[in-house]
Amino acid sequence: MTTQQLINKYHVAAPRYTSYPTVPYWDTAAPNINEWKKSVKFSFDQSNASNGISLYVHLPFCESLCTYCGCNTRITKNHQVEDPYIQAILKEWNLYREIFGEKPLIREIHLGGGTPTFFDAANLNVLINGLMDGSELHPDAEFSFEAHPNNTSEAHLITLYNLGFRRLSLGIQDFDPKVQKIINRLQSFEQVEKITELAREIGYTSINFDLIYGLPLQTVVGLEDTILQVEKLMPDRIAFYSYAHVPWIKPGQRSFTEDDLPTVTEKQKLYELGRQMFISMGFEEIGMDHFALTTDSLFKAEKSGKLHRNFMGYTHQYTQLMIGLGVSSISDTWFAFAQNVKKVEDYYDLINKGQFPILKGHHLTEEDLIIRRHILNLMCKGRTDWDTSLVINDALIAGLERAKLLEQDGLVEILENRLAVTHLGKRFLRNICMSLDARLWSEQPETQLFSMAG
Repeated sequence: MTTQQLINKYHVAAPRYTSYPTVPYWDTAAPNINEWKKSVKFSFDQSNASNGISLYVHLPFCESLCTYCGCNTRITKNHQVEDPYIQAILKEWNLYREIFGEKPLIREIHLGGGTPTFFDAANLNVLINGLMDGSELHPDAEFSFEAHPNNTSEAHLITLYNLGFRRLSLGIQDFDPKVQKIINRLQSFEQVEKITELAREIGYTSINFDLIYGLPLQTVVGLEDTILQVEKLMPDRIAFYSYAHVPWIKPGQRSFTEDDLPTVTEKQKLYELGRQMFISMGFEEIGMDHFALTTDSLFKAEKSGKLHRNFMGYTHQYTQLMIGLGVSSISDTWFAFAQNVKKVEDYYDLINKGQFPILKGHHLTEEDLIIRRHILNLMCKGRTDWDTSLVINDALIAGLERAKLLEQDGLVEILENRLAVTHLGKRFLRNICMSLDARLWSEQPETQLFSMAG
């Protein structure tokens, strides 16, 4: 079977597996608030002293709507929203600190959005100092933030650098003017160049560019030109994402139609072009959707077997406990998940009442924990192993039976105690993980829940 035939065969709706179980399969009745607190405390006591904890802060505000975007955002040009939101974040953080009962050891902070650089540099200073007040810094701490090239200033870069940030991610998507116009993401190469060079002069050690393939009106010629411009700046990392078309979730995507999108065959050509160009530029393929230079910590983590994946994406270090702050943020104790409410007004209301702003969550069963570990291994290591006396169960056995169909297509290799992704299979990592997804197979969705794989 040719690669194109495999792509057509496996072009199905598939999760991105930033968690297992995936969010649509969470049991929203559990955990309740008391159970959530117990799970947080248990995980904190287990891991804080050795590994520390991670913080994800969701800053949802944007001045304009990027129509391709699937994130939880609030569009406004009113910057008076900054201070009340930061104060709410710090109040939520204090609720968690009351659970901890001792100083948290902060290993990671990531600012996501929305547009974190919507916030004034002085307000971001207030936010980070507030989070660190009464906390300790892990010796291997890494702080990172997402930035829009058009509103990231020298003050942002200097302020955050002085607070300990060494990594930033710039949302590029595509430099083609036609694509930028239809997705309402207008930014020039010159502005990206300015921010990249300034960040390096200041001392940032890892710069990531986000690029997307499969966008409306995107062409091979246009993407090739984009990547040639990226090559002039040579970021340390590139996240090369497949565009997720989910207009039933994000109405902004209805500003264009499926007719504006590349076909499955065209999208494959876009991916292969990008992948081949990145490798020729000296990047190494990391996990799914990511490329890194050999000097970058993400590459070193994969080679040493320490690559980790969570709701913030791929990271070079592992923490058991990740606390998500702000609207729609997801927290993970390893044993349970909890997601915050998605509307700013609801978030404020609960925070001002001194309540955890949790919308839904999930307490992982023993079966969930086993499958989660195997899917995480596939995502980060390209293989997973098991000791039949410890971590094999009926769900895994059923998953391995499903994986045999992928083995026939050359995507995986199944041994007595190992499932390994082949070189060809890297292109189908979401589909491979699906074979082990016990909850998806036990409850097939009646409507489409996920974007298309590939």
